[in-house]
Amino acid sequence: MSELPANMELLRKLLVGFVRDEVRKVGVNKVVLGLSGGIDSALVAFIAAEALGPENVHAICMPYKTSNPESEAHARLVATACGINFSVVPITAMVDAYFDLFPDANNMRRGNKMARERMTILFDHSALLRALVLGTSNKTELLLGYGTLYGDMASALNPIGDIYKSQVWQLSAAMGVPSVVIDKKPSADLWAGQTDEEELGFSYRQADELLYRMVDQRLTRGDLVSAGFDGEFVDSIYLKIQNSHFKRRLPVIAKVSNRTIDRDFRYARDWGK
Repeated sequence: MSELPANMELLRKLLVGFVRDEVRKVGVNKVVLGLSGGIDSALVAFIAAEALGPENVHAICMPYKTSNPESEAHARLVATACGINFSVVPITAMVDAYFDLFPDANNMRRGNKMARERMTILFDHSALLRALVLGTSNKTELLLGYGTLYGDMASALNPIGDIYKSQVWQLSAAMGVPSVVIDKKPSADLWAGQTDEEELGFSYRQADELLYRMVDQRLTRGDLVSAGFDGEFVDSIYLKIQNSHFKRRLPVIAKVSNRTIDRDFRYARDWGK
């Protein structure tokens, strides 16, 4: 993607510094993340290991019974490559216990439950280890709303939330993420055979080309169509951004006072320190 910033060394330095500074300023030295075997969590693991030392990074793989065994194998490969702590916590029993009560639940409900179950495990381990939970959602996913609120979109810190999927691929290659992880088809692995791009109906690279111009360069619909983008595609992406905006905000609070949290009472995370 030629128009996106391509200085991978600078980007690496910024993201490593971000994790190091934001973790330590709240008085802890460790982080925990879900390591799925996919490229996004692999890159976050590599960033965290460089920022804090691999001994302070704890990765957890949380497979469901329908998860592809390759996912756990790739997660182990990543953990070994960057030397971080690694454990496996299966979620089949806890998810199935819930859906025994709702056997007709569709794939969306089941996928959402799995994502949220995994995040409860990560936050439990954050309490156990006195560690912050790292997020692994990239900018493309966040803009499209392609994630589960309070599931994979929940975290204390997210080092890759402002870089597009195309940049994730580039930076992963620059940092030495195993090529088998970089080259595989992106998948949340929520059910057998699921792939992100098939579910979305377009490729990440197609989306990034449009999103960068639409969001970062703030081009109008007319400008985008003149640049060669299909009008229906532009409209569909804009609608996804608009309809998922609630996922990118804290819960809306009814304003009944002079200083409402997140409207008038707005400070940095480390305010007062």
